[in-house]
Amino acid sequence: MYCDSCDHVFFTVTGRFTSISCIFSSSITIMITPEETLLLLIDVQGKLAESVFQPEALTGNISKLLRSCTILGVPVLVTEQYPKGLGHTLASLMDLLPGNVPVEKKTFSCCGVPEFMRQLRSFNRNDILVAGIEAHVCVYQTSVELLEFGYNVHLVTDAVSSRTEGNKHLGIRCIEKAGASLTSTEMALFELLRLAEGERFKSISKIVKE
Repeated sequence: MYCDSCDHVFFTVTGRFTSISCIFSSSITIMITPEETLLLLIDVQGKLAESVFQPEALTGNISKLLRSCTILGVPVLVTEQYPKGLGHTLASLMDLLPGNVPVEKKTFSCCGVPEFMRQLRSFNRNDILVAGIEAHVCVYQTSVELLEFGYNVHLVTDAVSSRTEGNKHLGIRCIEKAGASLTSTEMALFELLRLAEGERFKSISKIVKE
């Protein structure tokens, strides 16, 4: 008996091969919850944020995520790539995160910064919602290394971008191929909510419909 890369268990019965689904299949999807989720916002900084593909849509969806995560009690971790040269995270976004201090970095992957890893581990969250820029560089490299560390990566595809549309889509494809789950702003927020009633549902529904 053995497992193959397609997540099947093979065993022989009277000389013939039979297969059943492996209980350790990597294709099993578990929905995210506020208690197990963290939002990672990567490098949405002034000079860079202005130059990406569809910048208004990007910042609009990130704003929806930030406001909704505050309502849901989902923590947010923010990074900045060489802020001396690229500027700081957009003020319109940081205004939604009072008291939050971004982690500065020079490595493309956030995971290359010890302070980032220290803060990430301190939250004790296994599901990481990933948003930011650029999809094919810092977002890609961070997502792959988070997967290697054993985190469940959920890429918010309408809340990431690159300077070109082609590189945005390439980054998304490569991150999915590496093992991340793809989601959208609306999909992730309603998945976190689960219940279509109460004040949290009313508030987030209003945000989503903007």
